[in-house]
Amino acid sequence: MKNGSRVSPDNLNFTKLKRMYLFALITIAITVLLSQLLIQYNINRQLNDSRLINISGKQRMLSQKLAKEVLILTTDSSKKVEEISSLRETLSIWKFTHNALEKGSDSLHFPKEKSIALRKLFSEIKPNFDSIVNATTLIIDNDTTLKPENENRKLAQTILNNEGQFLTKMNQIVGQYEVEALKKITLQRNTEYAILGFTLLVLFLEFLFIFKPTNKRIELLISKLLSSEKKALKLAYDTEVLSEIKENSVKELKSLNYAMENTLLYCRVAPDGSVIHIGEKFSKLLQYNPFVSDKKFSQVLTPLEKEQIVIDQIIKEKQRTGWQGEINITNRNNETMWLDLSIVPVIIKKNESELLIICFDITERKKAEKEVERLNTEHINDKLNQQKTISSKIVENQENEQNRIAKEIHDGIGQMLTGLKFSLESINLDDKEKSAQKIEYLKKLSLDIIKGVRTATFNLMPPELSDHGIVSSLAKLTLELSKLTGKNILFYNKTDFDQRLDSLIEINIYRLTQEAINNAIKYADSTHIIVQLSHSENILSIIIDDNGKGFDPVAVEKKRNSESGMGLLFMKERIQYINGRVFINSIPNEGTRITFNIPI
Repeated sequence: MKNGSRVSPDNLNFTKLKRMYLFALITIAITVLLSQLLIQYNINRQLNDSRLINISGKQRMLSQKLAKEVLILTTDSSKKVEEISSLRETLSIWKFTHNALEKGSDSLHFPKEKSIALRKLFSEIKPNFDSIVNATTLIIDNDTTLKPENENRKLAQTILNNEGQFLTKMNQIVGQYEVEALKKITLQRNTEYAILGFTLLVLFLEFLFIFKPTNKRIELLISKLLSSEKKALKLAYDTEVLSEIKENSVKELKSLNYAMENTLLYCRVAPDGSVIHIGEKFSKLLQYNPFVSDKKFSQVLTPLEKEQIVIDQIIKEKQRTGWQGEINITNRNNETMWLDLSIVPVIIKKNESELLIICFDITERKKAEKEVERLNTEHINDKLNQQKTISSKIVENQENEQNRIAKEIHDGIGQMLTGLKFSLESINLDDKEKSAQKIEYLKKLSLDIIKGVRTATFNLMPPELSDHGIVSSLAKLTLELSKLTGKNILFYNKTDFDQRLDSLIEINIYRLTQEAINNAIKYADSTHIIVQLSHSENILSIIIDDNGKGFDPVAVEKKRNSESGMGLLFMKERIQYINGRVFINSIPNEGTRITFNIPI
């Protein structure tokens, strides 16, 4: 019993409880339904019994009326025609009701089946009934045929002799009906008491086996949950106190490291060419496991020995002076890759140095250049001019972007890091007041460095895009541009799209949307820009609407050498990379709508 009385949350089987509760409710519903059906049935039977008793009493009155009319007819012949008609009607009603009582009637709802006692009484009363009917019929016939009155008086006497016996036996029939009706009422009362008792029993068993155990289990479960909550709160508080100091000390470094790992292709290399650390983005590009040790940088870049020799030679000769240039390598998929590689010597301590290698993947640019050359050899003049313009714009944009990033890093982050280094070296711990001031300055300088790194990395590749996908990055883009330009730039995700797409597709969608918004800001003089994203089963659609001055798409298409014409051309070229389509609808002085449809 002790083991059985122990209740744990595991025993709280809600499915079983639901079944038991449903069974109890169904049982109660069935009992209530049966009781109602039984009550209605008995009420109908009582109504029939009342009608039977009423008609039986009326039958006695009709027999007395019949005898009275016979006596009047045989003693007073002043109104013979009317009396014969009244007698005939009374006889007809009396016979009909008596036959209905004895044999049953559907129209009067009289039962055809009767008890043994009633059948016996009806068989005893039948001779008297038949004598009265026969005598009355003969009287009516005699008066109609004008037979002697002495014969009618004899018949009247016969009716009177049977009338008393008929009334006595009819009283017995009525009494028997009342007895049987009382038995039915008693049976109904007892049945209803039984149904009530069964219902109360079901309710009691439901309380005993369902509600009471469930209440105990729930109370125990709540008690354990409250206890667990207290322990969890205490553990969370202790953990928070312990981790707060550590979190504050590494938070800034973690943010800086995250930005570098996910945005820059960089690697730290020892003077002998071995890898000290490689960035996450760089390792993914090269398909290299960063946890593999004892690898040289040349072995990480390419599996081909002749290419490794060239890279080792560059590192060996330029580790003091540094180097910047483009190299052509073959990756592990046997694909050609072009890198714009910079080697920067870094002094860690006295007589201890390492090399910081920063790369840019320029493979696509090289492919574009080769494509231009291929078109050049095929003598396609129109396409050649177009591709030359595109290639020059790509190169120019990439060079401008690289120069801008290099300048930002050199003029901004580089100088602040140099200042941070000198400030750290100049701290004199003996002078606590100046040390505290310098530490506050270093904190502000660190925040500026982090802000600069975040700005540079956002321009290169927004973290929202790689971390959360296209929806979050577009929302971030519109918010940031709205803050920077002061224009109303809104983003709506109309169909709650939350899927992640291929990284190439996401970056192209991002750049296309960014280009469309920038064009609306730069050329359209718009004040309101709305970016809407929606999707179906196979298509992702992005719509950019502005209320700017608009333009004539046909006229702009003809001006391929203009900046606006090249912008539209770049959109069409970029959307083709991801098998998408662009639709440009613009009316002068009424605004512009650009729609990108991308298969998903």
